[in-house]
Amino acid sequence: MYRKAEMNRWQGRIDEAEGAAGRRWHQIMQALDDDAIGNDKGKGVAFIGFACDAGVARNHGRTGASEGPAAIRAMLGNMPVRRCTAIVDAGDVACIDDALEDAQQELSQRIAALLDAGYLPLAMGGGHEIAFGSFGGLARHLANRETAPRIGVINLDAHFDLRMAERASSGTPFRQIAEDCAARGWPFRYCCLGVSEFANTEALFQRARQLDVRWMLDEEMGAARIDAVRAQVDAFLSEVDHVYFTICLDVLPAGVAPGVSAPAARGVPLEVVEPIADMIAVSGKLRLADIAELNPGRDIDQRTARIAARLLARLAERAGT
Repeated sequence: MYRKAEMNRWQGRIDEAEGAAGRRWHQIMQALDDDAIGNDKGKGVAFIGFACDAGVARNHGRTGASEGPAAIRAMLGNMPVRRCTAIVDAGDVACIDDALEDAQQELSQRIAALLDAGYLPLAMGGGHEIAFGSFGGLARHLANRETAPRIGVINLDAHFDLRMAERASSGTPFRQIAEDCAARGWPFRYCCLGVSEFANTEALFQRARQLDVRWMLDEEMGAARIDAVRAQVDAFLSEVDHVYFTICLDVLPAGVAPGVSAPAARGVPLEVVEPIADMIAVSGKLRLADIAELNPGRDIDQRTARIAARLLARLAERAGT
């Protein structure tokens, strides 16, 4: 279920004549030093993949997201190094057959270990079922340090992913997180940005109201309304101490991100998504981030993979230096 980092995946151009200023990510990327885990020696950013399709399959979506981590690494490798000085690859958690719950448990354990060691984990999906494993890792980490941590979950997504179902899927993670918080006696603070009125049933809107979820519709998040979006994010950040930030790529317009299970009919423009990511990255409260739903088999000219890599690199550069 766990696979160590394969460093031959990190490839790219080498500009020897440019010296250190011409370096790219594949030249500074290191495999995770297992000795650092548990010894508080880690620093910087740790990438970890979640190669999983089970949640999307259970949700009756278009499978293929298990290939997402490899596709993102292929795009990240050639990114230029700017401010990042310490980046490690912590390998992949792979879901075998339909063992989703086991994979989520493994992911949560590994993310908790990375947090304990001082890293900023950036996880690469996989379907949005990654969210329950990611949050579980942060919860494990904080449960040993605080009685009732003020965690805020910020999700850029066309969907609430609060669905009721007999089995977990890519449509249930934030309902599962709400239930986990209730069991722990923790408040559930969830902000979902980019929600499509035409991709969520009334039952989901009702559940969002019951859980006191904050949200903005996709049609409220055009570039002309960026100030209102910033105000919403700033208000939410002011009420929490720790942020788990998750991006579902189907929040973007289909022309920008075609390689997803459910392409958006409208979506939120990148010109709005990136400033949100920047605000969160520099807030001092970001503890963990992930990106979900990249389906390379549905992509066109690697557009979605390039966007995923750009967003992750942006977070790493701004938050992980």
